[in-house]
Amino acid sequence: MKYSGWPDKGDLVVGKVDEIADFGVFIDLEEYENKRGLVHISEVASGWIKNVRDHVREGQTVVAKVLDIDEGSQQIDLSIKDVNEHQRKDKIQDWKNEQKADKWMAIAFGEDVSDEQYGAVANALIAEYDSLYDGFEQAAIHGMEALEDVDLEEDEKEAVVETARENVSVPYVNVTGYVDLRCPTPDGVDDIKEALKAAEGNGEIPDEVELTVAYVGSPEYRIKVRAPDYKTAESELEASAKRAREAIEAVGGTGEYHRERTEDDE
Repeated sequence: MKYSGWPDKGDLVVGKVDEIADFGVFIDLEEYENKRGLVHISEVASGWIKNVRDHVREGQTVVAKVLDIDEGSQQIDLSIKDVNEHQRKDKIQDWKNEQKADKWMAIAFGEDVSDEQYGAVANALIAEYDSLYDGFEQAAIHGMEALEDVDLEEDEKEAVVETARENVSVPYVNVTGYVDLRCPTPDGVDDIKEALKAAEGNGEIPDEVELTVAYVGSPEYRIKVRAPDYKTAESELEASAKRAREAIEAVGGTGEYHRERTEDDE
């Protein structure tokens, strides 16, 4: 998707070097329709420049900062030297992410999706999230729940979620904890099994979370959680251990939660 408007002063933009002259460099803006900017030779690089071609080449993708805009004369003044390496990498990654999101839109709504529908869906996602990419990423992680407040038709939400789940690689983190379960009653073994079922959530774990409980060595059990972020992972880990403790204590047993193994894994 390309924006039809203009960037704002101070924005970072991605562009491709279209023409190199003695006085500067002309840049075609990749994110905007029919927009071209000029990087004056003094804004190409720091220090004295003998030859502009020593610093840029035609066809090169660059990140530039918008210095000034004159819509009347269709002129955009840019600077390459004012962009540090960290900003350049972040901007390039954001741009690549939006290119991915553009492809996902075509998958979700077809290659011949109308400009009207594309714009309506994209604007609705961007209104809720920082970018089109973030909207798809959240849909991949949280499903329909992520789009609950997004102003889209139900079938459009389903198309976004289905496409996101099949195409978006989301970041996940893994955390591990341990719970010791003891029950001296005659039905202690069965009671511990029920406590472990409680730890596993009895089918009520969120879709974006993977939680497993495994035997380590009596009386210790390992709880592993895979989730989109540490806050969710830690919360689900602690909740799992709490369910196990409460279940075993309810039948006269004891439960203890700890983050490290009592003994080293064999």
